[in-house]
Amino acid sequence: MKRAIYPGSFDPVTYGHLDIIRRAAEIFEELTVSVLNNTQKTPLFSVEERVTILKEATKDIPNVKVESFSGLLVDYAKAKDVHVVIRGLRAITDFEYELQNAQTNALLSKGALDTVFLTTKLEYAYLSSSTVKEIASFHGDISMSVPDFVAERVYKKFGYHIDK
Repeated sequence: MKRAIYPGSFDPVTYGHLDIIRRAAEIFEELTVSVLNNTQKTPLFSVEERVTILKEATKDIPNVKVESFSGLLVDYAKAKDVHVVIRGLRAITDFEYELQNAQTNALLSKGALDTVFLTTKLEYAYLSSSTVKEIASFHGDISMSVPDFVAERVYKKFGYHIDK
């Protein structure tokens, strides 16, 4: 069985993330979307909230499962016996960062972990979770960036509700 892991913070999940998930799910028989518990960041949503949101957002994709992890990706992948990592690329700056991570993961795993890069569709190239949070923090419209139920949860975290 061809399996892959798509790791990330997903804080919050965006249409760009969901595009990568759908496309990777077409390539692999099983895709695990893995929410990173990154102690270096202060997320808007807890790991548990992000897992719940992703499960809702991917409920229509039967070969996708969602879970969380902490620690090194190579250790997590080894424990899961998965040898492919999915990463999305929006711009050349993403490539430089992701290439370095891919090379580090290959080195740490002694070649057992490969990275497959999927380029983001142009309509999502501007999207980032950080931008979504910034727009929402100023009461801006994020409906073009995230599903409606995600937007409602983001707005609630910032203490308000937007009527459509």
